[in-house]
Amino acid sequence: MLKKIVLTLAALLTLNTGIGLTAPVNDLEKGQTAAGIGSNTFYLEHKLADNFTLGLQNANWEHSGNLDNIYGQLQLTNNFRGIIGSNNFESDAKVYVGMAVNGPITPEWEGYTSIIAGNQFKELQVGANFKITYNADLNLNYHSFMPDAGDNKNGVGVGATLKF
Repeated sequence: MLKKIVLTLAALLTLNTGIGLTAPVNDLEKGQTAAGIGSNTFYLEHKLADNFTLGLQNANWEHSGNLDNIYGQLQLTNNFRGIIGSNNFESDAKVYVGMAVNGPITPEWEGYTSIIAGNQFKELQVGANFKITYNADLNLNYHSFMPDAGDNKNGVGVGATLKF
């Protein structure tokens, strides 16, 4: 069964299209870390306090190089958080702010929506995390990256997260 899940996940990751800046919304316990991958990104998050998570992300943008991203999430309620971060577009750091909401859909599925905006871009992400095991999730999402100049980049994404 695990072999089928891994093979399915690998196939889905190679089919991922589009671009995404925002990592999926994860519910972590204080002291817990999440490490996640997608076809063009990886991220690490660590919940430093009951209401604060610090994250690092790297995205490999086709035809645009790498994007490094550091962000913080301030948990305001059980399912609402504020986001502040900085990304690095070719040595030009851009600060952004945003928010995210999340909640259970079924016992195995948790849905979320996040939006971030900064000088020269906005991004919306709607997704769901499927609990594979107590510490591993499969993420499915739709994201829309909207730069002030240039074409929007929309796509469906698939990823995996391990919590430890």
